[in-house]
Amino acid sequence: MKWPNAIKVKEVGPRDGLQNEANFISTKDKITWIDQLSHSGLPYIEVASFVNPKWIPALADAIEVVQGIERVEGVTYAALVPNQKGLEGALKANIDEVSIFMSASETHNLKNINKSIEQTFPILKGVVTDSLAASKSVRGYVSTVFGCPYEGAVHVNQLLKVAEKLFEMGVSEVSLGDTIGVANPKQVNEVLEELLKYFPSDKLALHFHDTRGTALANILVSMEMGITTFDSSLGGLGGCPYAPGASGNLATDDLIYMLNGMGVSTGIDLDRLLIAGKYIEEKVGRTLPSHNLQAAKS
Repeated sequence: MKWPNAIKVKEVGPRDGLQNEANFISTKDKITWIDQLSHSGLPYIEVASFVNPKWIPALADAIEVVQGIERVEGVTYAALVPNQKGLEGALKANIDEVSIFMSASETHNLKNINKSIEQTFPILKGVVTDSLAASKSVRGYVSTVFGCPYEGAVHVNQLLKVAEKLFEMGVSEVSLGDTIGVANPKQVNEVLEELLKYFPSDKLALHFHDTRGTALANILVSMEMGITTFDSSLGGLGGCPYAPGASGNLATDDLIYMLNGMGVSTGIDLDRLLIAGKYIEEKVGRTLPSHNLQAAKS
């Protein structure tokens, strides 16, 4: 097998991990946790969401969190931004990178954004244009790439159309989300084979959920095909509020353990990561699903 020499890991726990938590994590605790993550060697942390607080109350303190964290040199601090109103907050907080989002499937897009895919494009185009004008880079998330909780299988042609539109807008990278954790290595291989005919590997990232235990296997296939950027969430925190059954992001600590053992460089200190994992596990008040976090406590 030919593996990349280095992998970039993008930590999405403070946003994707906490957005679905029933218990509100205090602003102070969020800031402390993000500061711990910043000193673990992570190069990228998605720290907040500027979605209307009535939809995601767990992240209602986005501006306070972003303005309160310690900015560590070399770390990119990103936030999810749905529209112009959200962008105002993100720019006020001086976020480094704006993340926009939509779905590959029509029904999930309607449930998640309350708009059709075609209606979503011009809204996101405005966010991208204004973000770039403010000298902010922009990343695009595409949900339900490998399956939709409402429609089932999603045809790769639909994904190609969405990804092409996002790149035309000016996003620097598209993250492909296995929102409900249904992907398997064969499917990942088939989807990437098609996408890589049109887009370079360094413009794509993968965002796997470990709902059915296949996330690390899917990572390996993606690496074999030249993908070098992956999203993950410390401790396996997370899930999509608009996708029934979408539990469990791939745990950052499990990913780092595997990559360390394979001799693939990430620049991330696993011991520091585990300290941060124990901290947030205590704050959410439940055992998190990652394997390494639990092994570290035994």
